[in-house]
Amino acid sequence: MRPLGSAALISAVLALGGLSSPALAASYDFVPAPQTDLNRIYRIDRITGEVSSCQYGLQEGTVGVTLCYSAGEGAGAQAPGEYGLVASRHEREGGVFRVNFRTGQMSICYVFDERVVCTPQTTPSPAASSAAPTAATPSGGSGTGASPQRP
Repeated sequence: MRPLGSAALISAVLALGGLSSPALAASYDFVPAPQTDLNRIYRIDRITGEVSSCQYGLQEGTVGVTLCYSAGEGAGAQAPGEYGLVASRHEREGGVFRVNFRTGQMSICYVFDERVVCTPQTTPSPAASSAAPTAATPSGGSGTGASPQRP
């Protein structure tokens, strides 16, 4: 084999590999719901922010089925960005946070009436951030210790 032919072959293989890598790049991220007794996983399109969800379901006479929920109100495509999903550490929370890493906006997404819905995306304003410590919030020293649940 000629050295020039080997170099050409290697260049061609590298070029083809470079062309196929965008097609192989993952455009979705997946995050499980934090609720410990819920077998639901959320999927987000990292560019559009569209959120959907699937979970396992029992079906008599079979090994089961995959139940999927498409994007409903607020969960559809958003302005192009760099989106991700973040699960809270709240063990009874069935929803997840949709975040836009470019803008800092967030919303809460959860399954409602067999669709994934999300609250409007928002960013805390500087005025709200400075006022937050004065707002009444549950604390460990008073009340029942109950914390807010999903909407």
